[in-house]
Amino acid sequence: MAYRAVLLAAGLIAAGLLFQQLVTLVLVLLATVIVAIPLAAGADVLERRGVPRWIGALLWLLFAAGLLVGMLSLLIPAFVEQGQRLVDGLPEFVEDIRRQFNQATDTRPSETGRELQAYFQGFLDRPDKLAGPAADLGLGIAGAVGGIVFVAVTAYYVAVQPGPLVEGLLRVFPPDRRAWAENLMRRLRAAWIGWLKGVAADMLVTGVLLYIGLAIIGLDFALVFAVVSALLVVIPYFGSIAAGVPPVLFALTISPTMALLTLVVYLAVQQIEGNVIIPMVMSRTVKLHPAVIAIGVLVVGQLFGFLGLFVGVPILSAIVILVEELWVRPVEDAHEALPPDVEIEMPVGATRDG
Repeated sequence: MAYRAVLLAAGLIAAGLLFQQLVTLVLVLLATVIVAIPLAAGADVLERRGVPRWIGALLWLLFAAGLLVGMLSLLIPAFVEQGQRLVDGLPEFVEDIRRQFNQATDTRPSETGRELQAYFQGFLDRPDKLAGPAADLGLGIAGAVGGIVFVAVTAYYVAVQPGPLVEGLLRVFPPDRRAWAENLMRRLRAAWIGWLKGVAADMLVTGVLLYIGLAIIGLDFALVFAVVSALLVVIPYFGSIAAGVPPVLFALTISPTMALLTLVVYLAVQQIEGNVIIPMVMSRTVKLHPAVIAIGVLVVGQLFGFLGLFVGVPILSAIVILVEELWVRPVEDAHEALPPDVEIEMPVGATRDG
């Protein structure tokens, strides 16, 4: 028995190491499929109207890219201008927050604070220290751009000819299970398209409401904060919380009243998102309970890392659908197939004990 335990432990360790190496590949493949699904759906629509499939998929890809570029061209000038002002004023904002904290707590800067100041001052005195982090940041940005291009190009080719891929995947299953596998893929496709629609609606509503609310209370850089918050709603619940911290801290440098008003705006929009958008859009299209989404996103984040948070809902929907198809439905079908209990008639005067 000892060698079995050793083999089991070795197998689990090997599986864990292999999973860590394959995480990025799995996320890239998942992103490719998610992008390819709406492209293929759009190509289907145009193909029924006589447009060649490769042209239809290309038109939808160009339309999506053009829509993105158009939105960025409208937002980027104001975003860059406000972002530059925000970056230029960061030292003053940090100092204001530190001063207000010291006044509120009647304390002086701690030794830790002086150590942090000395640490960052070292970078200012020796800019060459920033060369390594700057290079890593540049490589990270280049890798992200390359990954996006790879996903877009691969998704286009998948959308142009999805048939061979689907047929090849179905052939993996026994002939009597191929109908079941096809139904499973249809369910996944519907869930992921619903998620994309929900994310688009969530981004639009959250961004617009936050911009209007922050503009009404007169907070500077409202567009920057609204755009960043709209992007982070891809991470349900937790993205909105993380996006609300910087604007509240910034508003605190102006006055406690402004910080309170900013917090109220974010809480109001978050309540609309959590109680209206996610239940009405996400829960109906993806068919996931909000509590399952909130807990599941944390679990996916632990398994797949930070990038996994952005595709947490598709992963959760796939897991739920697989559990239903592989476990819940077979158990229910087996229970329904059982013959009903037959009531045994007992002789008159007899008892079950005797």
